[in-house]
Amino acid sequence: MLKNLLFTVMAVAIAAGACVAAAGRTDQSNAKSTIPVQKTSPLSGKQMYGSYCASCHGLNGKGNGSIAASLKTAPADLTVLSKNNGGKFPGAHVTTVLQYGVRIPSHGTAEMPAWGPVLGKMDQANPQERLLRISNLSHYLETIQAK
Repeated sequence: MLKNLLFTVMAVAIAAGACVAAAGRTDQSNAKSTIPVQKTSPLSGKQMYGSYCASCHGLNGKGNGSIAASLKTAPADLTVLSKNNGGKFPGAHVTTVLQYGVRIPSHGTAEMPAWGPVLGKMDQANPQERLLRISNLSHYLETIQAK
């Protein structure tokens, strides 16, 4: 069990480094940004958001994360999802995007988020954990919607 956990942590670190290195490049330079990553609780959407999303989308969800300026495509303002959907949080759409992905160049692959492969590796031992993560992250995004 400890061996599997150690392997998972190493795989996460390597995969996250590769994702961040690719996403951190700008047209003007080969500068790289480093985002520390660690496995979070699948029960806390807020904790997952802070670990996997905030570096691009910002702690407040407005698209102003610490590496946002170095990305080719500006991160979306996640606080206006409801506003842009007639005042109703598009929960089914958000869940679908988190689960199946979307073609956004700044995310690298179609998986959403760029951490998709990392989270997939984390949750191999318990496939239901991925669904729990997606659900709780979606619920957290609903709580940060602009009033």
